[in-house]
Amino acid sequence: MAERVWLREVGPRDGLQNEPGVIDTAVKVELVERLMDAGLTSIEVSSFVHPKWIPQLADADEVFARIRRRPGVELSALVPNERGLARALAAKVDAVHVFMSASESHNLKNINKTIAETYPVLRPVIEGAKAEGLVVRGYVSTAFGCPYEGRVPVSQVLAVVERLFELGVDEVALGDTIGVAVPTQVADVVREVARIAPLDRISLHFHDTRGMAIANLYAGFLAGVRRFDGSVGGLGGCPYAPGASGNVAMEDVLYLFHGMGAETGVDAEQYLDVVAWLEGKLGKPLSSHARQVARSACQTT
Repeated sequence: MAERVWLREVGPRDGLQNEPGVIDTAVKVELVERLMDAGLTSIEVSSFVHPKWIPQLADADEVFARIRRRPGVELSALVPNERGLARALAAKVDAVHVFMSASESHNLKNINKTIAETYPVLRPVIEGAKAEGLVVRGYVSTAFGCPYEGRVPVSQVLAVVERLFELGVDEVALGDTIGVAVPTQVADVVREVARIAPLDRISLHFHDTRGMAIANLYAGFLAGVRRFDGSVGGLGGCPYAPGASGNVAMEDVLYLFHGMGAETGVDAEQYLDVVAWLEGKLGKPLSSHARQVARSACQTT
């Protein structure tokens, strides 16, 4: 199959924010540059959330300042409010990511606001970023299930997706924040979302809590989605979502799509070298399937 899929690397932000210790700024910068070398053209670098909430990413400004930019590579950041947008613009981000949840309980835990109260906060961020010519994406967390409310009705997801597009976002990412989705549910949600938005403006963001992430990603692909998030080594989680484990490992995503004959623009072998390098910097093994196979091959040769 000669399909093209677009992959967004979220490890430097969504992955490292969940690490117990603070990672050195130089390591973060080198990680982003190594990911660019491997062929990633969309990388979520950091977050401009207040450092007291996510201390692991307190150095976002410095990380952006030290990265050696590459033509054709989009470097994005999570932006919660107008103060964060001012920092993001000063850092010369290429894209802004806003975020909210499809479930009221998680939205309250994550950003201390109801869903209705969130839209007036996001509006000036979206409008300000668009005025600067930036791409804006909206994350919809708990699109498949909530740690406090259980399965989230599709109608709630559609309401948030529709409102975010009305506010001006270019793309919406549907997040399985706690990794509870199954392929049939993914297909159902994507089918309903396709009724209100073209699928080339939808991406999928899966966590692998129950080992379903690759199966869910494939279900999304079969349903027509071609944009997916992944994280180096499967790092990640959500500080405000009990039970959320890491993101789907990008190296496993690459194995899936390259095995299917799809084009990603990423060098899978070079990407695995990045995973091995990061293991050394974090001082622990990373548990993706592709990395475990590579590690076993090294031990037996």
